[in-house]
Amino acid sequence: MSDIKRIEVGPRMSQAVVHNGIAYLAGQVAEPGASVTEQTTAILANIDRLLAECGTDKTRILTAQIWMADMGAFADMNAVWDSRVPQGHTPARATGRSALATPDYKVEIIVTAAL
Repeated sequence: MSDIKRIEVGPRMSQAVVHNGIAYLAGQVAEPGASVTEQTTAILANIDRLLAECGTDKTRILTAQIWMADMGAFADMNAVWDSRVPQGHTPARATGRSALATPDYKVEIIVTAAL
C-alpha cells in the first residue's frame, strides 16, 4: 500500500495530497478583490510553491481546471497563463465559468501533476 502525504492540512481540506506518484492540489485562489491578472499571477506562484513542496514542478502538470467568475476576463487570465506555462509541457486544460466562494474571487485553478 502506498503512503499518502498531505500538505498544509486544515480542518476541511489539505492544500495538496500526494499518492502513487501523483500530486493533487486543492483549488487555489488569491487575494480577494484583486484583478484577474493579479489573482492569476498569485495563484500560479502558489501552485509553483505547492508543487515544489510535493516534489515536482509545473513541467509535470498533467491537468488544469480553471474556474472564472467572468469569462469576459478570459484573455487577461490567458495572458498570464501563457507567460507562465512552459512551452512543450502544456497540460490538458479546461476553463469554465462558475460562481466562486465569494464574488471577490475572480479565478480558481486546480492542478494535478506527476512527481
